[in-house]
Amino acid sequence: MSTSAPRVSVVVINFRGTDDTLECIARLSEVDWPADRLEIVVVENGSGDDSEQRLRAALGEQQNVKIIVSAENLGFTGGSNLGAREASGEVVAFLNNDAKPDVNWVKEGIAGFAPSPRVAAVASKVLDWEGKTIDFVESGLSWFGMGYKNHIAELDDGRFDEPQDLLFGTGSALFVRREVFLEVGGFDEGLFMFYDDVDLGWRLNLLGYRVRFAPRSVVYHKHHGSMKSFGDHREMYLLERNALHLLYKNLSDENLGTFLPAALALLARRAVAKSGRDSEEFDIRRFTGAPDEFDPTTPMSKEAVAGLYALDQFVSDLPRLSEERRRIQGQRVKTDKEVFRLFGDAFKPLFEDGYFLEGYQAIIEAFDVEQPMHRTRVLVITGDALGAKMAGPGMRAWKIAEALSEHNDVRLVTWNVANRKTDRFEVSRVPLQHERAMREHEEWADVIFFQGYALHHFQTLQQSNKIMVVDLYDPMHLEQLEQARDNGDVGWRNQVTSTTEVINRQLERGDFFLCASERQRLFWLGQLAAVGRVNPDNYLADDNLNKLIAIAPFGMDSTPPEHERKAIRGVTPGIGEDDKVVIWGGGIYNWFDTPSLVRAIAKVAETHDDIRLFFLGVAHPNPDVPEMAIVSETRRISDQLGLTGKHVFFNEQWVALDDRQNYLLEADAGVSTHFAHIETTFSFRTRILDYMWANLPIVTTDGDSFGDLVAAEGMGVAVKERDVDGLAAALESMLYDPEAAQSARDAVSRVREGFTWEKALAPLVEFCKDPSVAADRAHEAAVPAGSLAAASRPRVQLSPARQRELQFHQIANSRHGITRDVRLATWYLRENGVSGLRDKVQNRVRIMRESKNGR
Repeated sequence: MSTSAPRVSVVVINFRGTDDTLECIARLSEVDWPADRLEIVVVENGSGDDSEQRLRAALGEQQNVKIIVSAENLGFTGGSNLGAREASGEVVAFLNNDAKPDVNWVKEGIAGFAPSPRVAAVASKVLDWEGKTIDFVESGLSWFGMGYKNHIAELDDGRFDEPQDLLFGTGSALFVRREVFLEVGGFDEGLFMFYDDVDLGWRLNLLGYRVRFAPRSVVYHKHHGSMKSFGDHREMYLLERNALHLLYKNLSDENLGTFLPAALALLARRAVAKSGRDSEEFDIRRFTGAPDEFDPTTPMSKEAVAGLYALDQFVSDLPRLSEERRRIQGQRVKTDKEVFRLFGDAFKPLFEDGYFLEGYQAIIEAFDVEQPMHRTRVLVITGDALGAKMAGPGMRAWKIAEALSEHNDVRLVTWNVANRKTDRFEVSRVPLQHERAMREHEEWADVIFFQGYALHHFQTLQQSNKIMVVDLYDPMHLEQLEQARDNGDVGWRNQVTSTTEVINRQLERGDFFLCASERQRLFWLGQLAAVGRVNPDNYLADDNLNKLIAIAPFGMDSTPPEHERKAIRGVTPGIGEDDKVVIWGGGIYNWFDTPSLVRAIAKVAETHDDIRLFFLGVAHPNPDVPEMAIVSETRRISDQLGLTGKHVFFNEQWVALDDRQNYLLEADAGVSTHFAHIETTFSFRTRILDYMWANLPIVTTDGDSFGDLVAAEGMGVAVKERDVDGLAAALESMLYDPEAAQSARDAVSRVREGFTWEKALAPLVEFCKDPSVAADRAHEAAVPAGSLAAASRPRVQLSPARQRELQFHQIANSRHGITRDVRLATWYLRENGVSGLRDKVQNRVRIMRESKNGR
């Protein structure tokens, strides 16, 4: 679709409703959309009266109106398809002739396509004629194939003002990409009317497209109740028949075998319930010999017989339906379970009758209809901030929630800031110490996935018997060997020991573990063995222990990034359009060797004055992460060498997740340098994935998994740690040797296909399809978990002189809450006085305010 205002063709079907049609078209002339980009296609649908003459007389002079005449009534489906074929717009908008569009109807409808090129259709909000009550805001589909609209006749009170994905939009006000509409076959003309929009939406979703609700695209609908003139039995006939059509065409083989026979049984029960007759009256055991029992006919309402006729026509239509089914099932890319999440309440009976409901429940139980539609409830817990700006753990938790939401119902919870929303899963904040709030989530969940210190912070999780997945991609205790070394000897030791204890509790409790690489997996298997988890039970379940711990690294988006705005070049003072930009794509932490990088930049700058190093993020979005000593050290070296603002640039704010591609795509190379130590050996540098996503040549230190991969695959250059000359040579090669740079880009393009989020998280997605308790935890009553670890856990012996230092670190590392804050305030007041306490409080408030505001 064009980036400028696309041409929109509004299709209006007229069948003996010329007055309404003319009023509708008059309203279309008032919408806020360029007149030369708006086409109105009126389909005169075989009215058999003077409709064509009246339409031509009234509209013949309007250049943007096209009148198409059908010799017969093609129904809504056929008339709409005819109009779409004759339309010239990139987008076709179907609008009921008894509706009036809001002035922003088209503009807001087109805006609904913006989130993704996979959005194929946009559904408008439809209100009554006065704009007070709801006609359409949310779609639903029953397991037996009958669609419905939620919240009909309720007040439009602001509850439904958020965009969201739907199974289908109402055909009375629906925008569709014309090319996609024609590609998928348009509306099924075999349906004639009713559930045609349901069927289209279902097919689009199966084919990997999305239907999006645009609440600011509003239409007002009259509702004439036109079917009443034809009889309720004819409407019931179409509803019953078309529901069977939808099930037969769109369900997978496995689920069709469950749903279709159950739906047929329900059709029979509904027909009898509507008739008011007793279906046992023909039972020979009730034969009395009364004269009327020999009568070959019995009175039956047409509405009751409609179901039988519908079933018979379904049988007659099977040859055509079978062809349609083969086509749809052959082209589908989504599973039923992925689409079921859009059904809403699939178990609405849609008919309130005691006899019917009794049979309804019996059918559900006998055919086990609920089982295929059951979606596992997964609770994802992180301690990182969730907002426009997110660090690695928060981003990973978000992507995990996205991936799991395809097949599961997901809640993403953080005890940090939660300012990011989506309609794919719930996002909530549970502050530390709020056990009651966490208990509500724990009781809801079937599976609990967590990162970091979640198990340590919440007693609710410690006491839970739910299946738990532990994310070990970040070896926190190894991280603390570097991060906490500035805390003094005792504080350092205590921090590493306490973090190790936190991890040991996780290793003892988890049912399934994720790590980032094969190297990490071997490391974690050793730790699992140390706490007794490498045992006969888990070995019998899987002698490779893949059911216990799997590799699920950080990933990257499968969709290539697009440059949307200027971010560095010509924006950052000192960086021009033609400069060579090296990007450092993340935070600066103590385990990174940024001093050597800055010195290497200085060396390259001696012969290449156009080199620029851009540090993407300095201030961490998580207020709990302090600025580390290496940041000030890096600034100091850059200042001493006269590089700051000329060759080295520090971006003081963290870049928003959805904006980072603009920075990456303006770089010529990506860089990551670190020191060689144990943290490096088992780390997984997620920033390297961003470089791969942006197809950048990579310069990095060797020794970790990505450094080895870069060297092995030729994606750039991996150098020894602290090797300033080697680092300068590598940068010069990737920036100023076009052949070497292109070779690296080609290698990155090849390798990155194996690191998409879909592939990275596949083990977790598979586990959640059939989650289970770890084999040894199923027997833990016989063999108490963690007994070995509890007996052997080391304790640091401290001299009396170090007790005060230890006391501070014990307070700082205790569970967050009011008690901890009071103890910390008391400590600061005693040690630093009122001014010291004031400084600490002001700094904390500043960090939290900036995080809350997305800065």
